[in-house]
Amino acid sequence: MIILGVECSAVSVSVAALKDGEIICEDFQNNGYTHSVTLLPMIKSVLDACNLAVSDIDVFSISAGPGSFTGLRIGAATIKGLASLGGLCLGVSTLEAMAYDHRDFEGIVCPCMDARCSQVYNALFEAKSGKIERKCEDRAVMLPELLCELKEIDKPVLLVGDGASLTYNKIKNECPELLGKVKTADAERLFQHAAGVCYLCEELLSMGQKAVPAEELMLNYLRLPQAERELKKKENVK
Repeated sequence: MIILGVECSAVSVSVAALKDGEIICEDFQNNGYTHSVTLLPMIKSVLDACNLAVSDIDVFSISAGPGSFTGLRIGAATIKGLASLGGLCLGVSTLEAMAYDHRDFEGIVCPCMDARCSQVYNALFEAKSGKIERKCEDRAVMLPELLCELKEIDKPVLLVGDGASLTYNKIKNECPELLGKVKTADAERLFQHAAGVCYLCEELLSMGQKAVPAEELMLNYLRLPQAERELKKKENVK
């Protein structure tokens, strides 16, 4: 089976190809360019490097949220366009895919994506012997609440994602007692990668989850876009 994975839920963007359980190529960029400019050339680069055509892909997988509304939509539109030629799609949790990128860790993987307003998109996963076990659902959580949860954990904790530094600085300033068991991932593995999307997609398929036609691919924003939230505030004031 060949899976093409796309990750563009944040500022960074990456594309990976997995064949029979192994990543055969991955491209990663964090240069600040919009995904509408970088994504398609990266996909072409990965396919060319593997001598693959779009028609060779069995499943197109994407991190389906949470994350940047714009990034998620660009990624979904691109994948839907490619899959409309006859392929199938599978959207996976951005946060769970981030955990799958750290299956070699022993302890709790804590993905944190900056959701603004002292919140992070977050979930907790236990990594043990190369396996990942989900400990809570994806959520938008206030940082003080997350820190309280981390206090109750008796295992090493690894912070990953673009909100990892934000969370770690909050710990240093307000909960220094956590510094002994909490650390951030190394710089080259801090942000999400499409390899994690591929690995999670493969795992879900092996567990019986079905890939779907392009028109059935759905995103999970976790909360309304800012424009809609502001509109609701104005309506409530009235």
